[in-house]
Amino acid sequence: MSERIKVAVIGASGRMGSQAVQAVEAADDLELVGRFDDGDDLGDLGGADVAIELTVPDASPANVAHCVEQGVHAVVGTTGWSEDKLATLRAQVEAAGPVGVLIAPNFAIGALLMMSFARQAAPYFESVEVVETHHPDKVDAPSGTAARTARIIAEARSAAGLGSVPDATSSDPDGARGASVEGVPVHALRLRGRVAHQEIDFGGPGEALTIRHDSFDRASFMPGVLTGVRQVADHPGVTVGLEHYLGLHP
Repeated sequence: MSERIKVAVIGASGRMGSQAVQAVEAADDLELVGRFDDGDDLGDLGGADVAIELTVPDASPANVAHCVEQGVHAVVGTTGWSEDKLATLRAQVEAAGPVGVLIAPNFAIGALLMMSFARQAAPYFESVEVVETHHPDKVDAPSGTAARTARIIAEARSAAGLGSVPDATSSDPDGARGASVEGVPVHALRLRGRVAHQEIDFGGPGEALTIRHDSFDRASFMPGVLTGVRQVADHPGVTVGLEHYLGLHP
């Protein structure tokens, strides 16, 4: 039997972190060596090979930087990674050597397929909007998945030579039309009882296409988390999106 991968979980008592702890403990090829929460000294991360980082946007960059400094690969599910933060992280990783960091806006395999299907559909429809729904305890909006989906769609539309999404709205003082992420309208709903849900609505003359994904339980994210843990060492540098590990990115 090959040596087990040693794993630490940062944010271990959170909603996602507690699920990750259980998933690691249940995996025969992984060994949980550390559980860390807000205010804990990360130290050497318990001698981990890989750290799973599931905290909040304000804390995540410093936690991941510590992992990089320790030479520990990181699988990051915390959202809020702007292009500036990613640029800083890439510089840190480049200076540290062969460390792999996966920034994953979503770990659900179905959500990754949803984004892949959206990329395929984007060049064929004049109109598109993204609607995401999460629990009201989520601190950021739009979700990382929705923002990434919008960027993927915008990239595909640009490559196909499509112009702006048509919208004659000239007055919207209360922001009813939602946010615009690279020209794609994005709407965020926050409802008690929900976990993570997203639909992408495409429209063309005489037809519509809706692609929807629902995560009803955080258990849906764990296969993706474990895939990241098992593969991150084989992908040095910073990778944004688990789809790159799964062959879903063109």
